[in-house]
Amino acid sequence: MSTMGLRRVARAGGQGAACRGLRVIAVTVAGAGLLAAGCTAGPRGGSAAASSPTAASPATAASAAAAGSPAARAGGTDHCDPGTTCYTPAQLQVAYGIKPLLDRGIDGRGETVVLPELAETQLDPPLVTDLRQDMAGFDALFHLPVARMRVVTTLAGASSPWLAFGEEVLDVELVHALAPDATLVILFLPSTSLRNTPDAVAAAVAELRLGPALGSVMSISAAGQIGGEHCVSRAQAGRVNAALQAAAGRGMTVVAASGDIGAAAYQCDLYSALTGTAPVAPVKGVLLLASDPLVLGAGGTSLTASHATGAWVSETAWGLASGNPGNQGGSFQASGGGFSQLFARPGYQAGVPGIGATRGVPDVSADASDRTGVAVVFSTGTQETVQSHGGTSASAPIWAALIALADQYAGRHLGLVNPAIYQIARSPRYRQAFHDITTGNNTVQFPPATITGYQAAPGWDPVTGWGSPDAQVLIPLLARYASP
Repeated sequence: MSTMGLRRVARAGGQGAACRGLRVIAVTVAGAGLLAAGCTAGPRGGSAAASSPTAASPATAASAAAAGSPAARAGGTDHCDPGTTCYTPAQLQVAYGIKPLLDRGIDGRGETVVLPELAETQLDPPLVTDLRQDMAGFDALFHLPVARMRVVTTLAGASSPWLAFGEEVLDVELVHALAPDATLVILFLPSTSLRNTPDAVAAAVAELRLGPALGSVMSISAAGQIGGEHCVSRAQAGRVNAALQAAAGRGMTVVAASGDIGAAAYQCDLYSALTGTAPVAPVKGVLLLASDPLVLGAGGTSLTASHATGAWVSETAWGLASGNPGNQGGSFQASGGGFSQLFARPGYQAGVPGIGATRGVPDVSADASDRTGVAVVFSTGTQETVQSHGGTSASAPIWAALIALADQYAGRHLGLVNPAIYQIARSPRYRQAFHDITTGNNTVQFPPATITGYQAAPGWDPVTGWGSPDAQVLIPLLARYASP
C-alpha cells in the first residue's frame, strides 16, 4: 500500500480543495519521497495523444518516442531522473532476471492480470489523470509495446472509467513494464470501499468472486485491502477466505501488498492510513489480505541496481533502519510483516525456521524504496511528468507480472503458487531463484510509541519473506513445481 490515497484530501470540494490537496502531497513527499507534487512538464515532442477521456477503448500508444534518453525526453521530473535516480522498466527487467525471458518471447502474451482500483469521478491533473494517456506516455518514453487495457465497472458503475489516481497508475504501469504483452483489466471498486471494515470486506469478496472470470492473476495494492486483522471478525475473515478458496479453485493467483507500516497493524479506517494518518494506538499486527494463506503476500525491499546496465547489486529490507528511511511517524515507513492472529500456519510453511503456530507474512518481496523507486509517468496527452514511486504498492504488481510470465511459460494457470514458492525456497536452487535479503528490519516509530519489528535474516523472515526474484531461474521452477 502507499500514501497515494491522498485523493480524498483533494476531493473535499472545489478548486481550493484541490490546491490544498497538492500542498498536503508536497509535505508528504518531503518525508516519504513517494508521490511528488504536480510538477510542470514540457511538451511530449512528437508523440500522439491517447484517446479522449470519454472513449472506452483500449489505450493507444504514442506514434513515436522522441530521440534521446528517457530523462532527456521527459517533460518534467520530480524526485526521479529516469535511469539514474529511479528505475526504468528496462533496469527492473534486468535486475530481477526478467529480460532473458522477454528475449525468448515470455512476455505475458495470452495472460490477463486483474487490478482492483478505486473509481474516480473527475479529471483533475496532476492528481487524477486519464490512464490511457498516462500509459501512452509511459510506452513512448520507455519504448514499450501498446498496452492492452480494458476497464470493468460492474462493481462500481464508474461514469468516467479511465480516470486514475497515482495508486492506479503505479499498479498498471508496473505490470506492463515487466509483462508488456499481458492484458490488463482494471476492475473498479466503489470509491467508498475503504471507509470501514464492512464495506472493505464486501468489496474484497466481490472482487475475488468476479476476478477469475476476468483473468488468471490479481494484484491488490490498496483497493481491495481490508485493514489490520484486529478489524475483522472471524466470520468476516471466513467470508474472505471462502472467496479466496473459490478463486484458487478456478486457477487464479492472488498477490497482495503486505503494507507500509512495518510490524504495526493498520487502522480499520483505511482512508486514514492512505492519507498519511498514523495509528492512534499502534500495536503489532499484519494486514489482511496478505495474511490469508491463500494469498501471496509481497513485502518491500530497497533495491540497488546498476544504473548503467540494470544488473542487481544488492538489496536490503525496506525500512527506517536500512539506510533508506521512510517518513517517521507517518504511514509510509517499512515493509509490512509479522505473524497472523487469525490464521494457523499453513502446511507449506511447516518446518520453516522462524515460523511458529500461525501464518507468517510476507512470502516474498521486491523493490519498495521511497528514494530510488520505480519511474511512473503521468500525462495530459501533450505533456509528461515522471515521478518516483514506491511502497509495497510497487512490490505487489512486480510479483503479479512475474506470475503472469510463469503462467505463460507453463502454458496453464498456476493458481495458488505459495506451496511451490516454499518448495523452491527450501531446495538447493533457493539462492539461484531468489535474492536472499539478510539486512534491515521493519521497526516503525509513531512518536512517542515505537513498534519493534523483526530482523531480516538468511532464509525466510517476517520482513521480506524469501526475498526478491531472479525470474530466469524462478519461473521455470514455478512452472515445474506448481500443482496443476
